[in-house]
Amino acid sequence: MSSFFKQTGQKWLNWAVKNPKTFFTYSMIFLSVSFIGSLIQGIFFPSETAFKIKPPSLYSESQITENKLINNDKEMEKIVNELKALKLKRDSHALQKEDSLRVEYLFNQYQQLKNGH
Repeated sequence: MSSFFKQTGQKWLNWAVKNPKTFFTYSMIFLSVSFIGSLIQGIFFPSETAFKIKPPSLYSESQITENKLINNDKEMEKIVNELKALKLKRDSHALQKEDSLRVEYLFNQYQQLKNGH
């Protein structure tokens, strides 16, 4: 079987050496037809996996970015309301050690949301 492929390959190679113009013509016809076929396939039957690269959310104006900002605003509003409640507790002199730790935690959370980290 291997010798058959070697003999056929030698035959084709000898023919290509003896007839370079026709070999070049057939090669160009084959390459042109395959290129046109590839273009037709790409235009009319595009691949589903091609061009699935998404831009970073920093550069896209999508709903995800807007929802994140809205959620950050809601979280900041909750933190502000809880801090106001703790301020009222402080004014009534009922603040405990756990409450001061909570104030510090809420303040840090607020700063992170405000700075966008």
